[in-house]
Amino acid sequence: MKIKKKLLVTPKDVKPSFKNWTVDGVFNPAAVRLPNKKIVLYARVAEFQGNSQKKGLTCPVIISEKEKKIYYKKISEDQILDRKGHMVFLKDGTCRLSTISHFRKIILDESGFNVEHIDEKPNFTGKPRESEYGVEDPRITKMEKGYYMTYVGISIHEGVSTYLAFSKDLIKWKRLGLIFREQNKDAVLFPEKFNGKYVALNRPESMFEFSKPGIWVSFSRDLIYWGRDRHLIRTRKDSWESERVGSGAVPIKTKKGWLLIYHGVERKNDTNIYSAGAILLDLKDPEKIIARSPTNKPLFKPTEKYEKKGSVSNVVFPTGAVMDLNKKDLLIYSGGADSVISVRKMGIKDIMNNLKPYRRR
Repeated sequence: MKIKKKLLVTPKDVKPSFKNWTVDGVFNPAAVRLPNKKIVLYARVAEFQGNSQKKGLTCPVIISEKEKKIYYKKISEDQILDRKGHMVFLKDGTCRLSTISHFRKIILDESGFNVEHIDEKPNFTGKPRESEYGVEDPRITKMEKGYYMTYVGISIHEGVSTYLAFSKDLIKWKRLGLIFREQNKDAVLFPEKFNGKYVALNRPESMFEFSKPGIWVSFSRDLIYWGRDRHLIRTRKDSWESERVGSGAVPIKTKKGWLLIYHGVERKNDTNIYSAGAILLDLKDPEKIIARSPTNKPLFKPTEKYEKKGSVSNVVFPTGAVMDLNKKDLLIYSGGADSVISVRKMGIKDIMNNLKPYRRR
């Protein structure tokens, strides 16, 4: 399979939000083609204050959305049970993050391979009560009325939940509230309705695992209240996606069906490895799976140094997909090791040839 790829953005390219802060990662971007043919990314930027991670922990907490006021919550070393990457596990059974994330806008040229501009200030932040510990992993879907963004909010009050925001210009956003309660991530909206209903793919989890976390499908008449949920895409044993699967980019409409780029996780030698796959869903019925990447061959996996080593190593996490102007290739934007953003250009035909007819077990 012919793949053109490039490292696009690193933490060094992004200006910190405050003096004496450090950008730890810029990754997992939403991607949309603009009317002027250029591409905009809404990237997750994770950062921390000074030396807050060396001893104990200082958690920045947003206490005012308008003035971007921050309160620093101190956690002493004797409260900490364990650390894994940016996750800090406390002795009381809860978890905290050593970084706080917001979204930053990045403009690419028409090819999608060259950065033209990176905003110097946050474009979308958390807010008190729903996401005071930050926002994560946006996905943006263009619909008739404008742009809808799903994102994860981190909060003491609402946990790790998925929210929705709307914008007509990708600049000013109206928050529409919580749509999938904790713990639910990786939500993407289809750009079209099916039989008068909106459709979302999402990934609910629980602390008690009766089955591995997979991709669910849900329906709504107004984008706010969702129901008729069903577990659609499951993990597969002895594969590159044996531990969990989750939606990646917003589904792309092709002649053969809706093309979903997603991620899967396998565990090797006590290490989680995140790779990418593809699924083809029926054009008229999003609950019908036509084809899927085989168990022994993901679409792509961590191969570059910037994907194998970073804040969370061995991770390639696709979150944005945009059709190339030639209509033959797909531009896939991914987070690498929770640290950087990369792009891969892959032929639609090649992706389809990677798929195998699906048989439901």
